[in-house]
Amino acid sequence: MTVGPLVTEITCTFIVAASILYRYGDWFRHHIIVTLSVLIAWYFSFLIIFILPLDVTSTAYRQCIQEHTSFIEEPQLNDTANASTTAVPHVIPSNETSVCKLPWSYVPENVLPQLWRVLYWTSQFLTWFVLPLMQSYTKAGDFTVKGKLRSSLIDNAIYYGSYLVIATILIIYLAAKPDFEFDWPKLKAIAASASNTWGLFWLVLLLGYGLVDIPRSVWRSAIPGPLLSRLYFKAAKLNAEKSEAEENLEDYLEALQVALNRIPPSDPLRKNAETISDKLPLEWRERMKRKSVNTNQMNDSDLNEKSLVRLHRQVIRALQRQHRTETQWHNLVEKIFDLEDVHRNIGSHEHYFKPSFESSQPNWVARIRSPTIEWYWKCLLRRYVCQGLAMILALLSVLVVWSELTFFNASPVLSIFAIFVNLAKEYYDYLSIELVSIATIAYMCVCAYSTVLKIRVLNLYYLAPHHQTDEYSLIFSGMLLCRLTPPMCLNFLGLIHMDSHIIKARLMETYYTQIMGHMDVLPIISDGFNIYFPMAILGLCLATYFSLGARFLTFIGFQQFVDDEDDITADLSDEGRELIKREKRRRQRAEDNESRRRNVEVASSSSRAERVRETGGLLVKRESSRSELFGSTSDNMSNEDDRYDQLFMQASRRIGDDVGSTPATSVTGSSDYRSSYTRSGPPRNFFDDV
Repeated sequence: MTVGPLVTEITCTFIVAASILYRYGDWFRHHIIVTLSVLIAWYFSFLIIFILPLDVTSTAYRQCIQEHTSFIEEPQLNDTANASTTAVPHVIPSNETSVCKLPWSYVPENVLPQLWRVLYWTSQFLTWFVLPLMQSYTKAGDFTVKGKLRSSLIDNAIYYGSYLVIATILIIYLAAKPDFEFDWPKLKAIAASASNTWGLFWLVLLLGYGLVDIPRSVWRSAIPGPLLSRLYFKAAKLNAEKSEAEENLEDYLEALQVALNRIPPSDPLRKNAETISDKLPLEWRERMKRKSVNTNQMNDSDLNEKSLVRLHRQVIRALQRQHRTETQWHNLVEKIFDLEDVHRNIGSHEHYFKPSFESSQPNWVARIRSPTIEWYWKCLLRRYVCQGLAMILALLSVLVVWSELTFFNASPVLSIFAIFVNLAKEYYDYLSIELVSIATIAYMCVCAYSTVLKIRVLNLYYLAPHHQTDEYSLIFSGMLLCRLTPPMCLNFLGLIHMDSHIIKARLMETYYTQIMGHMDVLPIISDGFNIYFPMAILGLCLATYFSLGARFLTFIGFQQFVDDEDDITADLSDEGRELIKREKRRRQRAEDNESRRRNVEVASSSSRAERVRETGGLLVKRESSRSELFGSTSDNMSNEDDRYDQLFMQASRRIGDDVGSTPATSVTGSSDYRSSYTRSGPPRNFFDDV
């Protein structure tokens, strides 16, 4: 027996976790401790998901061995008079190994228990102690490490206090039971069960939304027309939020500018104010310097360390919000541009995809991704692929909901996943068990985690690709993974009937369940909440399907996209459409300016090459002699030349269209005309840009 498959999965999981973190995080800008902590949280959570199927197949094999061993021992108990007093050795006969086929990914019995202990308790320590402190540390406005740690502890005191109160009540309740004895294993079981109960509560709420929203979103993405109306609506609301975030940041920067103007350089508080200023991006720093402020709006008594700490904390939060809304706006605009291009090119008879803006891509990608292939994929094939995928996801959601409603029924077996696993056990199809387990757990994870990022109340967190996610959102994602993954895996084991405390049957449990333990000390949770609360998924799925939450939010004043015929919804969609048109015109002007600049450079280079050919190299000698002449001048003359070059480049850009559409000689005249300027000896490179 080897651990090759286990080592392979551990290695591949690390590569996957590191790649995803590299895509969303910024390893060079974020703190190394934050990056490592989030990487460990993601890595251990992914390991639980990918290694649990190996534990399931290994348990199925051990259960098969146990069943065949008991079947052979029963005739001995009936036929032999003294069999009841004879000890049976725990030796596996050779014929049993031929009946029970060894899984290809079988893991030795002494490996998984130790691995589960490390993965579970490390992830729980991270999610309940390390990551919350780290998250508060990133928002703290203090200027020293000690002050940041103190602020993070105070910030988390309310959470730790609530946990302490719940733990105290639970311990008092258990101590009142006469037959209960405290020991370390029971305390660990209580802590694990309390964490899993908390995670199961949020898991049901998140799954009730995600199991409907994910298939519906994939189906809507197949048809760009109706989806554009929703995105226009979202663009209008996001633009308002983006403007509000920028105004909020400008208010805090105005207070910071006043503090910088009022605090003298010799004051010790000056360093703290400059620390706040150094955290600003260059664009906002220049904007703050250009803006005139009234220095009399703040008294000298208001400028103290406490006020600067408060201002620092406000600036950090305002910067996070502004960065999040800016990133969301950029991604949304890119998505809308792409959908508009698809919607415009669908009716093309040329079968040639023409985008509004050319995107920069490597040469090998451009050769593979030709406009014809892009048209067939985006305008023809992707629609059917998305619709087929949506149907598969909808079917998987129905299976999950049905299994959640019936997994506690042991006889007859009604859970679809339990029926499949039992059939696979009979045929020793361990590979199918692993593939279905990984796919089901991964789908449940996607439904749960994506819901958090879509809920409007939790819009403080946003995972953006291309290294645009801030530290605060990364830490929150690590906390979420560590808290929801263990109860989700326990819930999946209940769906496939491998948890004896749910189906009330004697069976061999996985090592994961043995390490996690059961909440037997509280029957109300073990017999009630953990079994019947998942049934609430059906009600939440129905509420999501009929958009009851969006209708309720619209009713109380938080406008949501419910119906195209609603007047407010139509107005916001029209506003979003105009905003996208304005953004497209702005980008088009930027591309035109860039194109004119390139045309000027091409024209200048061609003109320079033509002059060299006409003069036969004489121009180079003259320029070299001029270089010797003007090289001995003062620095002031060089600065003047640079200024003239800049002014002339601006004038050249204004006539860039004429330069790009006419030969180089038509711009400056004949070669004699150019030679006259060459002989007159102006400053070097003065007319080379024409």
